[in-house]
Amino acid sequence: MQKAILNHQTRRNFTKSAISSIAALGFYNSPALASLNKDPIIDTHVHCFAGNKNKEFPYHKDGPYQPDAITSPQILLEQMNKAGVDFAVIVHPEPYQDDHRYLEHCLSVGGNQFKGTCLFFAERKDSIRLMGELVKRNPGKIVALRFHAYNKDKLPPFEKAELRNLWKAAAELGLNIQLHFEPRYAEGFEPLIREFSKTKVIIDHMGRPFDGTPKENSRVLQWARFENTIMKVSSLPDPKMFPDRDAGKVIKDLVTRFTPMRLIYGGGFDEKSNDKSYRAYREKIRSYLTALSPPEQSMILGANAGRLFKFKDS
Repeated sequence: MQKAILNHQTRRNFTKSAISSIAALGFYNSPALASLNKDPIIDTHVHCFAGNKNKEFPYHKDGPYQPDAITSPQILLEQMNKAGVDFAVIVHPEPYQDDHRYLEHCLSVGGNQFKGTCLFFAERKDSIRLMGELVKRNPGKIVALRFHAYNKDKLPPFEKAELRNLWKAAAELGLNIQLHFEPRYAEGFEPLIREFSKTKVIIDHMGRPFDGTPKENSRVLQWARFENTIMKVSSLPDPKMFPDRDAGKVIKDLVTRFTPMRLIYGGGFDEKSNDKSYRAYREKIRSYLTALSPPEQSMILGANAGRLFKFKDS
């Protein structure tokens, strides 16, 4: 297994590679950055909601929850600017189901600073067609197809052709796959991760390690052996909820297994956030990465996501 704390020679080579990768992406010329010498900060996990009174962008009748608060793209941009976040990925949330009108609105407001994920369902016959149309309408803006597996009554159709067909269609469109699941359902996704080995698979919220048994979590951690998997460091738990489980140890283990080049950061923006709390959340994640070199930290906080989601100058 690879070690996260690189030896001297490996660290020196990694640093050169990291700097070259960041420069090659054109970030140092981006108008979204405040300084020519500043590495990009990219939040890869943002939800935007129009609120439950918005008639133009209503929640879907099948949405599992319906937030009252408004977290608009305008509010997001304001907090990003003050908190030093350069780009963001808007993760299309479940209340809208496969209605992506509000996501498209957000993308239009955010310009080059926003990209988004989509949500479609394998068991619905029009999903592949609608996904293709969404991607075509928003060239370069839709970066991943997200699947959920945490509600036993609404699981993807594991081991059925419909799930494979939708995964395959997303891969052919150049999309990444994004997985949000409880560890007990990880096994159902593994055959497709193996089969579509050239398609990147993003694991949300550190694989939700606090929601699984050691055995269930072990399976998720073993996905580090698949080179197409990327772990998202997001959804840090409130220490009061899990006083006996240390998020720092979880992140350290993820760094060891996935290495700094296969980790991305996300989170901190919601209806309760402001520019100070938004920045503080990111710095909390950074505090768990102090054993890494500055270039390694930069990869996790932005450069990896820049390469993965192709953020660059227009």
